[in-house]
Amino acid sequence: MRDEWVIVIDFLPRGRVGMQRSEPIAQTIGEKYFSLLEVIPREDMELKVGERVYIGEGKRDRVKYIHGRMNYSDLTVSSKQELQNVVEKLVDADQKRFVDFFSKAGPVTNRLHQLELIPGVGKKHLWAIIEARKEKPFESFAEISSRVKMLPDPRKMIIRRILDELEDKDKYKLFVAGNIPRQQ
Repeated sequence: MRDEWVIVIDFLPRGRVGMQRSEPIAQTIGEKYFSLLEVIPREDMELKVGERVYIGEGKRDRVKYIHGRMNYSDLTVSSKQELQNVVEKLVDADQKRFVDFFSKAGPVTNRLHQLELIPGVGKKHLWAIIEARKEKPFESFAEISSRVKMLPDPRKMIIRRILDELEDKDKYKLFVAGNIPRQQ
């Protein structure tokens, strides 16, 4: 699970405190798997917050190399503040993926369903969602809200789950690639 594109959530023109070499560095989040990565831009290249940057296997025009993965605790204060806005935009841009999750989610264990990992979904909502999706798959967040009575805003629930996974609040990951400690 590798992201091909990332969104810049902070740019440090002189690098981070404690870096062996002082060089510009950008903190980013992956577009698809929400990987938290630090990237080193090419010489004399300044990355802007909110900018979409290619980091895939092909030719990278703006990034020299990927410095490594990060955990939420490694993010700067600015990155943490920008994170929610970026996650909201990414969820909106790929709404079908997250709506399909409500239509296709299955059990994690005999006692736990993937839908129960979404903040605000308990047993009653779980069964209401399962019954509603038997009729036909969901097509939008608005449709989920209208067909499943008393369900909080599904879009906000997904965003909250992604942010919780980024903060490593749960051992189960539905949307976020596992972040690993960076080697110093």
